[in-house]
Amino acid sequence: MAIHWIDLAILVGYFAGVVALGIYLSKRAAENLDSYFLGGRSLPWYFLGLSNASGQFDISGTMWMVMLLFVYGVKSLWIPWLWPTFNQVFLMVFLSIWLRRSGALTGADWLKTRFGSGVGLELAHLSVVTFALINVVGFTAYAFIGIGKFAAIFLQQTWDLEPNTYALIIMGIASIYVVLGGMYSVVIVDVTQFFLMVIASIGLAIIAMSETTREAIAAVVPTGWDSLWFGWKLDLDWSGRVDFANQHIAHAGYELFTPFLMMAFFKGVLASIAGPAPNYDMQRILATRSPREAALMSGIVSPVLYVPRYCLVAGITVLALVYYSGDLNAQGAEVDFEQLLPVVMNKFVPVGLTGLLLAGLFAAFMSTFDATVNAGAAYLVNDIYKRYFGQDDSSRRLTVMSYAGSLLVVAVGIFFGYYLSDLNALVLWITAGLYGGYVAPNVLKWVWWRLNGAGYFAGMVAGMTLALLCVDMPGPLVARVSPDLVASLGERHISVTALNVALAPNWPGLYAWLEAQDIDLTPLNLFPLMLLTSGVASIVVSLLTRRDSDEVLKRFYHRVQPWGFWNPVKRMILAEEPSFEGNQTFYRDMINCAVGIVWQVALSVMPVFLVIRAMNAFWVSIVVILVTSAILKFNWYDKLPSSETA
Repeated sequence: MAIHWIDLAILVGYFAGVVALGIYLSKRAAENLDSYFLGGRSLPWYFLGLSNASGQFDISGTMWMVMLLFVYGVKSLWIPWLWPTFNQVFLMVFLSIWLRRSGALTGADWLKTRFGSGVGLELAHLSVVTFALINVVGFTAYAFIGIGKFAAIFLQQTWDLEPNTYALIIMGIASIYVVLGGMYSVVIVDVTQFFLMVIASIGLAIIAMSETTREAIAAVVPTGWDSLWFGWKLDLDWSGRVDFANQHIAHAGYELFTPFLMMAFFKGVLASIAGPAPNYDMQRILATRSPREAALMSGIVSPVLYVPRYCLVAGITVLALVYYSGDLNAQGAEVDFEQLLPVVMNKFVPVGLTGLLLAGLFAAFMSTFDATVNAGAAYLVNDIYKRYFGQDDSSRRLTVMSYAGSLLVVAVGIFFGYYLSDLNALVLWITAGLYGGYVAPNVLKWVWWRLNGAGYFAGMVAGMTLALLCVDMPGPLVARVSPDLVASLGERHISVTALNVALAPNWPGLYAWLEAQDIDLTPLNLFPLMLLTSGVASIVVSLLTRRDSDEVLKRFYHRVQPWGFWNPVKRMILAEEPSFEGNQTFYRDMINCAVGIVWQVALSVMPVFLVIRAMNAFWVSIVVILVTSAILKFNWYDKLPSSETA
């Protein structure tokens, strides 16, 4: 699309502003590692909450959600449970409090609170740092792919460059303020960017509502598209409208919708209890002033993220449905949903608002990118360099190493971004594969007193190994695989991964049986195997090795106070401190989590119902939001610790 000079000036001004802000904040960020990676733990919780929400409002994910809403209708709001989106509910209810009580700098640093010291801690520390860096590189590559495609779509008529070139330029601009300003710069820029995104999202939703009608939308979608509810099967038939959508549903494996959602929910609950992966989400929690503020910070993420984001997603989708369904159907299997946003903006968004919308969308990318880089550099510098090489280094030298760590994270992410092209496959691998291997040992670290550092390490290694076996094999390796095998896998829409190739001797019997059962060896379907393997590894190795010392266990349980299987430790504490009560909030926490999930779903679906003019459902969602908010006010907010500090 051609960009008006006014819109281009707004976009360039935005980029210049964020770089200037990073330079301005660089002196404050350079004081020490706490300042660089946690903002000195002096930033208000609501700033950190807005920054956290901004970091999750990324372009690639938003366009993925547009595709989901277009194809699956309102039912698509259940699919992001793959992440799971409701992990923010578990964080606000209890996990943020538990994490913040540690006073740690990173997730790996937190392990000292749980495992004390010794070989077990070193092994556990190594596994978490490895996981964190794989996770950071995956998300940086994800951002690289997404921003390159997005920028090329919008700016190709202004500057004719390759997608990877655009990605390099924009990542370079973002890297300046991330590297110089640290967490201060990331949070302040994120808050500014968040308000830009809100303006852009609401503006596009208003345009969509003014340019479409309820009847026009109903005429181009299949029966059941506008309903949140579903049966055993999805039962959406796009025949004669957008035929490719039926192929997409079959290929993605969502036709058996209830079984898929049961698996996603089961995996999601366990992943939520495991706690946040060691990334920017955890860094925001550790950067708060107190456990109470950590809970409040996580609590505002859902309302401030999902309402504006789904305004944007619904606005793009309904305009595309009403005006471009025919064009999309004509494209067949080559349909590119990422083209919807520029086409919609070119036709419907006026000059000026286009510049704000573009700035907001680029801000969405930069928020995800800057938070990921800052978290990754924290692990490199605090958990590797300082721990093993720079214990006596000055604050100035550690700050310089933090600059270098940030640049290294960017460079490695870009490298992998060049060789990974399938965004949807990368999203699925991170959410279902990599996190699938993370779950078991990280649930056990909270709920089972006997887990030690060696057991944690064994579970993490087992899980990560299976996850890495599920990565699509890059071109140079695929070329070495039997062409007949690759062709056979392709016919059944099965990825060429190391695990699938390893199972090749059972070909075609194994895959024929899986195909007959409507089962594909995707990361989500392999989640039970990952969970079982990593869980057994954690338990067996813990039982075969020496448990942590009584003092370490008592200190952890007394300070963090998780619920779970801690009776032996509780008895030791009671022998010394008869008034100690321990955690008595399990049932209240579970009720609040259930209510919070309903609250979050209603917050997500409310703007969609408004934009598509399903007014009865819209008012029902408003009532649900009010009722669940009232319950959470009395059963969660009023019971938060009032003056507890780490």
